Amino acid sequence: MGFQFLTIEEFHELLQQWNGETIKISKHEIDDLDEIQMTLQNISYDRNTRRMDDYEPMHALQLNGDGTMETDANNPQELPSSLYEIPLEDNSLYEFDGHQFLVSTSRGVYKIERE
Repeated sequence: MGFQFLTIEEFHELLQQWNGETIKISKHEIDDLDEIQMTLQNISYDRNTRRMDDYEPMHALQLNGDGTMETDANNPQELPSSLYEIPLEDNSLYEFDGHQFLVSTSRGVYKIERE
């Protein structure tokens, strides 16, 4: 099964089914790759109407759970908080192939998959 585009509502509904499971989030921004492993406990969204510039996202997907982060230095560290944010834009793309999600924004691509 190839990737299929989803609406934000379809994306949310499918991702919600992964609550309680261990997931891996891979963030690809320019030349930067970070990987986060967490036990997904909750999914929420944030709206920032007081942003200082266009770099701060208006909307963000918030993945809540305990986990670790691995950067290019291959040195796993505890997440600084139990919240991982993915910035969302009006033109963000949401895809699912039955096993993993892709969220594409102008800043990067985020892959979310079960461990």
